[in-house]
Amino acid sequence: MRSTGSAALEAALDELSSERLDGLFGPALLEREAQLIVAANRLAAELARTTRQCELAGAAEVDGQASMKAWLRGHARFSASAANALVTNGRALQHLPVLAAAAGAGEVSAEAVAAIAPVAATGNLEAAAELGVDLAEIDQLLTDVARTQFHPVLRKAVAHYLDRLDPDGTEPDPTEQRSFTLVKHADGSSTGHFELDAVGTEKAQAAIESIVQASRPAGDTRTRAQQQADAFVQLCDNQLSAGTLPTLRTIKPHVVVTIPLEDLVGSDTSPATADLGFGATISAAAPAGWPATAPSPASSSAPKASPSTSAEATASSRTRCAA
Repeated sequence: MRSTGSAALEAALDELSSERLDGLFGPALLEREAQLIVAANRLAAELARTTRQCELAGAAEVDGQASMKAWLRGHARFSASAANALVTNGRALQHLPVLAAAAGAGEVSAEAVAAIAPVAATGNLEAAAELGVDLAEIDQLLTDVARTQFHPVLRKAVAHYLDRLDPDGTEPDPTEQRSFTLVKHADGSSTGHFELDAVGTEKAQAAIESIVQASRPAGDTRTRAQQQADAFVQLCDNQLSAGTLPTLRTIKPHVVVTIPLEDLVGSDTSPATADLGFGATISAAAPAGWPATAPSPASSSAPKASPSTSAEATASSRTRCAA
């Protein structure tokens, strides 16, 4: 049985969805956008409040579910992370009345509530009580930040508060937070994942951003992600060219491409004919624009071919180029 409020809300949404938008211009569209954002924030707060009340009342058990998280996943088709976020927001609003009022008025988003929610976690509430922290003041301060500042500032403020709850905690080793994983695919391309501490992130961002900003030609259609990927490759290229990298397998690191002589001098672009130093096989046309130079015997940094390598190259009529 629907409540009067739910029926009125549904009617209002039906009216909104029937409005024509194609004839509206910028100012009118932005005004409508702002109003809808406030309404969405209010609805999100009401949903979180209702979810919390369902938890307290054990409502999920009516449908045979042990918790509201399970009910949201099973009946509302929420993802596990979305269900957890909604339940956590509802619990946080119960403990932070100033934030709850701001969210209910549409002044802060559900994302801002989620950023502040760790303050109301059980362990953090207990730590705050032991230290005599005035939770009402923290509630007011963080809500003001959520109202007036950009989201990264809010996250930093919350992190600052949580860090002060355990001022004597063990400072983690930054290097323990770093990881870099590169997965190579059959065609020689790769995907990866990395995690860096704050200092490592700052160094990497400074290096990559400098290259991105130095290479912004007119008419550049690359996405931001493509620009950063190109900058990362350029950074590696710069380091390889500088010759200052540590020795790799008794020689200075360089890119090695091995191409059969007939493919190198031919006019066709046969696939899967060029072998790279780390085992990938690519088209003979792919390295066409790479600088290919024969190592000079007088150069101390030039790779020295072993007898077995030279014999293999001669027997197979393959040309090895170091870029």
